[in-house]
Amino acid sequence: MSEPRFTIRLAQSEADLLGAQRLRYRVFVEELGSDGALVDHHMRFERDRFDTASHHLILIDEARCAKAPDHVVGVYRFMDQDGAAQAGQFYSESEYDLSKLKDSGRKLLELGRSCLDPAYRGGAAMFHLWNALAEFAQEHQIELMFGVASFHGTDIDKLSAPLSLLHHRHLAADALRVRALETSFQSMNLIPEAEIDRRTAMLEVPALIKAYLRLGGVVGEGAFIDRDFNTTDVCLILDTEAMPARSRSIYQGRQ
Repeated sequence: MSEPRFTIRLAQSEADLLGAQRLRYRVFVEELGSDGALVDHHMRFERDRFDTASHHLILIDEARCAKAPDHVVGVYRFMDQDGAAQAGQFYSESEYDLSKLKDSGRKLLELGRSCLDPAYRGGAAMFHLWNALAEFAQEHQIELMFGVASFHGTDIDKLSAPLSLLHHRHLAADALRVRALETSFQSMNLIPEAEIDRRTAMLEVPALIKAYLRLGGVVGEGAFIDRDFNTTDVCLILDTEAMPARSRSIYQGRQ
């Protein structure tokens, strides 16, 4: 494969959006086994009703053919409060009661549908996405970022250690502690903290969730079992004002 020549920008056209939706299909549907009411299996696009109310940050490898949707190799979807008003809700409100965030009076940004082409994982691609996210948040004076992030699968016995670690070590303060809806609520307080092998449990936490934790992210109360997506979801909240100093300097692009 040729060396990537990255371009990163917000989607500007239907072709850009289709590129994002094609990558999401490859990752979420083909790789992880998810599904949804608006997924187009024939044309291989993963889409939902929130796409038209959201911004889509796309990472493009210019070394790939621009005429094919597969040239989009990284995606992040952002929804601000105006977008949520247009859609009638934030995406996360299908899984969590967000009243505490919405009533905080602070400027919100929901993050979601983050994924990378498998060939670009472990390299510079995620760094480009994170830098662009930080620039967007600073430009729009975002104070609280949040969104659901997933563990693959719904077997709680297999996920009990990492979920319990998140509950005991990274639970949000009460003022920001959103709660999973009762329809699919799953307690994360499954193993006493003293009985958790912290190193092993953290190894089982997905890389994206660990990245949020390093920036000072915290989790809401309870996980949500999403059987359509074949995932167990947690809600992550990142308060830009409460970031540790070192994490804030990284987030703001300073070393």
